[in-house]
Amino acid sequence: MKSQIVIAALLSALSVPAFAGHAAAQAAKEMVPLADGGTLYIFKDGKMAQESRFGRAVYLNVGASVSTKDGRNIAITSNEVARLESPRVF
Repeated sequence: MKSQIVIAALLSALSVPAFAGHAAAQAAKEMVPLADGGTLYIFKDGKMAQESRFGRAVYLNVGASVSTKDGRNIAITSNEVARLESPRVF
């Protein structure tokens, strides 16, 4: 019985980041693939957030630019890193 509870807790902890990423993808107007393998999220209000190729939120410097897979450069206008952060489970 105790092992079933532990397994259920582990499985639920692993699924939380997937829900957080899914929510960000739903809120985004556009998801732009980047040259380094990451993704730039452009939300409906025009604000931006970046995710690394490993699925982690990346801090953006306003005024910098990122290179897309298709060779474009996009200027960063905001840093919405909190929209990509997953809730902590302990």
